[in-house]
Amino acid sequence: MIAQVLKNQGVQFLFTLCGGHISPIFVGAEKMGIRVIDTRHEATAVFAADAVARLTGKPGVAAVTAGPGLTNTITALKNAQMAQSPLILLGGAAATMLKGRGALQDIDQLSILKPIVKWAVRIKKVKEIIPVLEKAFEVAQDGVPGPVFIECPIDTLFSEELVREWYAVKSKTTAVPSIKDKAVQWYLERHARKLFEDKNNVAFNPLPQSAKFPVHTIADTSKAVSLLKQCKSPLMIVGSGAMLRPAQANELANAIEKLGIPVYLSGMGRGLLGRNHTLHIRHKRKEAIKEADLIILAGVPNDFRLDYGNHIGKRKFISVNRSKADLFLNKKPTLAVQADPLGFLTELSLLIQMNPANWLNKLHERDALRDGEIKKQAEETGEGLNPVKLLTELEMLLPHDAVLVADGGDFVATASYVLRVRQPLSWLDPGAFGTLGVGAGFAIGAALVFPNRPVWILYGDGSAGYSLMEFDTFQRHQLGITALIGNDACWTQIARDQVTFLNSDCAVMLESSDYDKIPFAFGAQGMRVETMVSFTQIVQQAIERNKTGASFLINAIIGKTDFRKGSISV
Repeated sequence: MIAQVLKNQGVQFLFTLCGGHISPIFVGAEKMGIRVIDTRHEATAVFAADAVARLTGKPGVAAVTAGPGLTNTITALKNAQMAQSPLILLGGAAATMLKGRGALQDIDQLSILKPIVKWAVRIKKVKEIIPVLEKAFEVAQDGVPGPVFIECPIDTLFSEELVREWYAVKSKTTAVPSIKDKAVQWYLERHARKLFEDKNNVAFNPLPQSAKFPVHTIADTSKAVSLLKQCKSPLMIVGSGAMLRPAQANELANAIEKLGIPVYLSGMGRGLLGRNHTLHIRHKRKEAIKEADLIILAGVPNDFRLDYGNHIGKRKFISVNRSKADLFLNKKPTLAVQADPLGFLTELSLLIQMNPANWLNKLHERDALRDGEIKKQAEETGEGLNPVKLLTELEMLLPHDAVLVADGGDFVATASYVLRVRQPLSWLDPGAFGTLGVGAGFAIGAALVFPNRPVWILYGDGSAGYSLMEFDTFQRHQLGITALIGNDACWTQIARDQVTFLNSDCAVMLESSDYDKIPFAFGAQGMRVETMVSFTQIVQQAIERNKTGASFLINAIIGKTDFRKGSISV
């Protein structure tokens, strides 16, 4: 029943880590033709489902066992919630009869997850499975997308015959049943009957749920046109909240081109305009905001990334967001539009086209100056490979259709300045939660959604520790993923502040470990890189191996730079 609902909703992949409570879910899914991807950590399974959701717009699905299996997903679930990713988590649970009686791995799972999901619900009878799952797909997608949790007790998953047999065994305590034994037997049989009653009288909805979300008004676009007509230096910031309909990413890109407004792209918006579009500004966003006379935030809240609205200050700004909370976070917009940003910008682009040539030239000049600084910094030498040089070289070597997964601090933040994302839906980062450990799961999801595109994880040597075991998953499922570790033997993002302010490197130092040896345990390959010549050769080798479904790890021994000096870790 669960597998049929998933199939009807267009689910192609189910991510899981096996457990006795949930075996029928993934076995049923496999029989239904859904590809089951078993990972080595429950968080990875949820991160993978999150990636599928971000790249397709349809809920990703994961199934985990009860108790610790479920609690292992909490960080990944919260990350999905903050990233507005539609996601369905199926969780195992103790039998309905044993709930609250000290059964194995039995905890109050709903109370734990209610604060971080859109809806948390427990299946109490088999007949509830179909309507609850179908509603879950609706809830996960509607309005502001997010995760949903469905608790599936073990006795709602196995066959009625087997469950009745379990209950019958529990009721037989003596050879000659006493009055108490008979009462227990009657009670258990009654419970089993109610558990399975009418299970065959529930109809499936064969059509997938479609998302419903707030829509802008004519007045919204009219006011926006009026504001734009009054400005000479407009600026737009497009973030993940504008990419909640990824299948229509090209429509969003076309709308931005028609509007003609210089734009910064962040989160899932990176790559939206390709590698070198004239409207895409890459550097000095804070300075550009301060010089703009009107700012459009499309799917972007005024959170820490915009200094809680202080970057915008008293300037006029339009905010477009599905989320009312994000719309008014920290600062009241000049024009607040609670709507899907894609639809709003598309209609706005039909009503007005801007051509702020002088303003755009000024932004380009500043971008060119910063690119020149980066090029100069790339030539600096010292102990270990210069990470800026390494990433500059990677920028020239990456295939045009590469999908990049960002999982790290200092090294990955450096990469975000140097690497130019080639096309839409080609960059995955954690989002506002800043979670380390997303790398393997996001890469698994991306490799499944785009089986013919190379997927690269950009790891810091700190973040790599969370999910390198998933090379086993990569190999068993022939996903062909490359991981590049920037190995400077340090949690450098944290060390930059800590050493400066506290004069101590306590707990931030690592070793220049041989991470490249780990993939060999699972039939993959890895190489340690200490020269730029070997790096170029090994990148080409990794690309060729990926084409065969084999995975590869590049352990790049990098040195320290001042590239991100002064950046803060909180």
